[in-house]
Amino acid sequence: MINIRNIPMKKIIFTAVMLFSIHLTNAQINAITETGDEVILYNDGTWKYLDDKGAAGEIAVDKKIYVNDKKITVEKESSFLVKSNKLNIGVWINPKKWTFAKGKDNDAQEFQFQMKGNDLYAALITEKIQIPVESLRELVVINAKSVANDIEVVKEEYRNVNGVQVLMLKMIATMQGVRFIYCGYYYSNANGTVQLITYTGENLFENYLTEIELLLNGLVDL
Repeated sequence: MINIRNIPMKKIIFTAVMLFSIHLTNAQINAITETGDEVILYNDGTWKYLDDKGAAGEIAVDKKIYVNDKKITVEKESSFLVKSNKLNIGVWINPKKWTFAKGKDNDAQEFQFQMKGNDLYAALITEKIQIPVESLRELVVINAKSVANDIEVVKEEYRNVNGVQVLMLKMIATMQGVRFIYCGYYYSNANGTVQLITYTGENLFENYLTEIELLLNGLVDL
């Protein structure tokens, strides 16, 4: 059994975010959508159905995932915009509560966030490739399972956030003997693919739920 007392907290947190730090833009990716259709993803930002059904670039919505009709907007407390250098997107944050840092050039994470004095973290992962929504969901789960094979999706729904439809995923996984909850927004269009993910210990999630929602709801298309 792993004794987490002997593992530095920074290493645990680094390992936790590695769950989603795998670039999606491998040369070619074969994926299966929620509806069972096979698609091929290319590193030039295009994709097509394996049997050429449908128009390339078309985004289909999986009707089996619940659609939340509530229109979500940025809260007034989120007054500072962290802008992506890769895509036309940004994240409004409350600068009194959150710190942020740029990722390194070879990192999948463009920005990393931490709630001041708390064990709540977030990462903004951006890619220029456009990926069908269902395939994006599958790739996220497959990537996560390659790092934590007990990953479990416990909630998923489509949300309207600042005029953009995103997929919300809430997942639980064990990293270095610690149970983490990941809650994030995912979407993809001609602009590229975005993952805004928050993560914290399972025992802390409910305490941080309000701050998690406020951060995620700061995601905007510019």
